[in-house]
Amino acid sequence: MKAPLLFGAVLLTGAQDVQQAIRFITCPVYRDTDNGRKSGCWLASDPATGIRYDVTAASTKPDWNHAILVEGYVAKDSGDLCGGTVIEPARVSVLEAPCTRHLIRDEGYKGRKFALPTRNVRPLYDVRKLPEKPYVEGRFTIPFGYRSSFVTYQLSDYYLDATINYALDVQPARIEIAGVAQTKPDTVSGQEIVEDAAIARTRAELVRRALILRGIAPERVKIVDTLPGPFVAAAFDGMKWPEARRVDVRIIPETTAR
Repeated sequence: MKAPLLFGAVLLTGAQDVQQAIRFITCPVYRDTDNGRKSGCWLASDPATGIRYDVTAASTKPDWNHAILVEGYVAKDSGDLCGGTVIEPARVSVLEAPCTRHLIRDEGYKGRKFALPTRNVRPLYDVRKLPEKPYVEGRFTIPFGYRSSFVTYQLSDYYLDATINYALDVQPARIEIAGVAQTKPDTVSGQEIVEDAAIARTRAELVRRALILRGIAPERVKIVDTLPGPFVAAAFDGMKWPEARRVDVRIIPETTAR
């Protein structure tokens, strides 16, 4: 029997477990560097310590009109090209609270030259490696930001695309989808953060619609409360906080290998 398909792998190693975890809420600042396209920097200061962090590595960029929830790890040996301690991996969630737009000059910082992330959806003309027969059950996990059901560019879309491709390749007998929300209240920078349980269903519905729009028969796609077994942690880069904001998908082929 082949092992079940698990998409990707946890990127952090045991050595990285000792990295300093960072989590706070603040208003973002944009540093206007000019070192090629997308070289500007996003900075955010922890209100508890006053330390300025560089959150440019986050796949979701801040909106300078709104506060952000920052989650991640202090990077090792990453240099200082933006004027802040680098957080990477990093997650940024845009909140409703308003902020005053704040732009600062480059002050000698160069920013980073843009490099295409590894998590990018490949064009349809790219030749994909197809799964081998006999097909096995596929398990996928798609991450979401706090209080968001938006499919994030170069993160959520990457995992959603992989999910859809596998479903199309194996033409499943059944697909089960379970949305998850962060319903346990927590306090960050003196503010309570918690998600409405209903957003779990919203996230699951979004994934279901995406599968159907790409050609999967609606009667084969079902939303369930939970799925058995562990979720796929690859999309969280070793971070625990974002794990509660996700959609898990189980794809059962017509004939599952035993």
